Amino acid sequence: MAKAKGDIFVDIEKCKGCELCMVACTQDSLSLSNSINKKGYHYVVRIKDNCTGCVNCALVCPEGIIKVYRKVDGKKEQVAALTNVKKDMTLEVS
Repeated sequence: MAKAKGDIFVDIEKCKGCELCMVACTQDSLSLSNSINKKGYHYVVRIKDNCTGCVNCALVCPEGIIKVYRKVDGKKEQVAALTNVKKDMTLEVS
């Protein structure tokens, strides 16, 4: 069985640096940046290339700003994204 390789996209301008995704990351792939966004927050960045695409970070993000991608056998597909965060939240995981 092929090992899954993950990647994330964080909307850094909306990140408030709550660190919940860092705690949820089983691979310790995330950290706060040294830079700040337009709102004055240190935002989350991926610091290691060991992400498996487990989606834990996206599940706990209160802002719903993390998209998770997983690559298996060279094919990259989005596996999680939170939408409609201002009201009810919808999560799709494939």
